[in-house]
Amino acid sequence: MARKFEKISFSQFQKDICNDQKKYDTYSIPVRKTKYSAGYDFEVIEPFSLKPGEIKVVPTGIKVCMEPDEMLCLIIRSSMGFQHNVRMCNQIGIVDADFYNNEKNEGHMYYAIQNEGKEVLHFRAGDAICQGVFMKYYVTDDDTANPTVRKGGFGSTTKERFK
Repeated sequence: MARKFEKISFSQFQKDICNDQKKYDTYSIPVRKTKYSAGYDFEVIEPFSLKPGEIKVVPTGIKVCMEPDEMLCLIIRSSMGFQHNVRMCNQIGIVDADFYNNEKNEGHMYYAIQNEGKEVLHFRAGDAICQGVFMKYYVTDDDTANPTVRKGGFGSTTKERFK
């Protein structure tokens, strides 16, 4: 299996974001901005504003394919925290390999941010707010893998617990 980012399908884009083929065709796959950057910058697809104290769930339009023993960590870019006091609501988002192409949302990744500053922030299409860092993870020697196959999107592995 190749490690790569992909755009969600246009039909998923229509459900989750908007029915604009041009916007779909022009937004970018995450890239590393320098030779030694660890993170792949995710760019904003549609402009939005974020008031002080406000939380916004931001669609990426992206899904990620990776090896079974890897995860993608979604992390706020340092400039967002230092310069604008923006944080991710879950601090770090963990995307598991089996989130890719799940039947509920194709593995479309989102992130939630909160403006903890004192001024309204205005984000334009193409602005980078968060970044993704691939990490390998390990399991214990006596781990017994659960044969459950992911079917849902966010938090689908614990949905029953919180009903």
